[in-house]
Amino acid sequence: MSDALGAIGAWVLPALIVFGTAAALCTLAIWALRRQRRSPRARAAAEQERTLTGAGLVRLDDLVEELDLEVGLSGALYDGTAPAALRRARMTAQHARDSAFAEFRELGPDTHPDDVRRVSRAIRARTDAAITSVERARSEHDEWMRANVSAASQVGAARDRCRQLSAELADPAALLAELVERWDRSEWADAERDAATAVTALATAERLIDDAATRASDPTRSAVPVLAEAERALRTASAAARRVEERHRLVTDAGGAVEGEVADARAALRHALSVRNELEPADAERLGVELRKLENELSALEPHAHRRPNATVDRLARLRDRLDLALGDARTAQQRLRGARTALAGTLTAARDAISRAEPRAAHAGADARVRLAAAHRELAAARGAENPVTALDAARRALRNAEDAVALADYDVLAKD
Repeated sequence: MSDALGAIGAWVLPALIVFGTAAALCTLAIWALRRQRRSPRARAAAEQERTLTGAGLVRLDDLVEELDLEVGLSGALYDGTAPAALRRARMTAQHARDSAFAEFRELGPDTHPDDVRRVSRAIRARTDAAITSVERARSEHDEWMRANVSAASQVGAARDRCRQLSAELADPAALLAELVERWDRSEWADAERDAATAVTALATAERLIDDAATRASDPTRSAVPVLAEAERALRTASAAARRVEERHRLVTDAGGAVEGEVADARAALRHALSVRNELEPADAERLGVELRKLENELSALEPHAHRRPNATVDRLARLRDRLDLALGDARTAQQRLRGARTALAGTLTAARDAISRAEPRAAHAGADARVRLAAAHRELAAARGAENPVTALDAARRALRNAEDAVALADYDVLAKD
């Protein structure tokens, strides 16, 4: 019996050693491979892939803006008779850009380098396909224009469009004058710059159309590039004038609402004090410290509220956010619902204001800033469409944060370029 056990032991023991060593080596190899895939070199390579993808997204986003211009020019000049390939290409490019933005935003610092490379390459493949489709459609559109539209008719239609746009645009100077008369300069400084931009761009468009008319009379020269520049100037004028209108609307609405927003913030603080009285001593003390800070900040805002309504509403939205964080789970569901209803309007205004400030800056920034701005637009739309005030308030706050992130990323891009 002992001989049999000895024979089995003599066979089993070496086998266990061999298999155990092999298992240990396999485990060590897997660990080393995983470590290598997460090494600084692997992360640097993945970040390079992500940077290349971001550059492609910026190109596609700019191309979508150019397509908007060209489709608008086509509709204005040719009464919808131009082929629909350009409009279809724009729609395809917009869908590709929006889905790529959503995927690109998920590639955060904690994403595995392998996943970063895989997703980045997939995004680039779709982006390149969309760009190729757009370039093909633009080529077809150019051929159609050469065959069907004379230079003189293009210039005439562009001049009519310029006159029409001039008549449609609200007078930026009149809106600005009202802002200057009623509010502090910090409320309308952006509108002042936009009003000047609108006037300058409209004058540029008129000059370019005159230049195109001169070119149209010369068979050796093409008026199309100049007309495209004129349309771009008209778009710039229109966008700047709309920003003046939006700023006027935001400040005027804030001016009418600021008194109620301050009263709601005071009521929310009083309610928080009543909640504090029901807490344990340590929790009550922590909440009391934060409430005193919020009370002091609110008191500092009130003297300037009527001259700086938009800035006040923006600060009040942030104060309400901090108040909700300080209260945490101390309130009932009904209390949270009531608080969300009173905070929602001011937070939506703050989010709209942040987005309007982010848009012109993100337009000249990299992919990260544009992705954040797109997310801010989505969250703002979700906030406006939500039926539950708590859900809407959360979405509005996310929109506000995304817009602020877009501004910060755009400013960082400017510093990096400098």
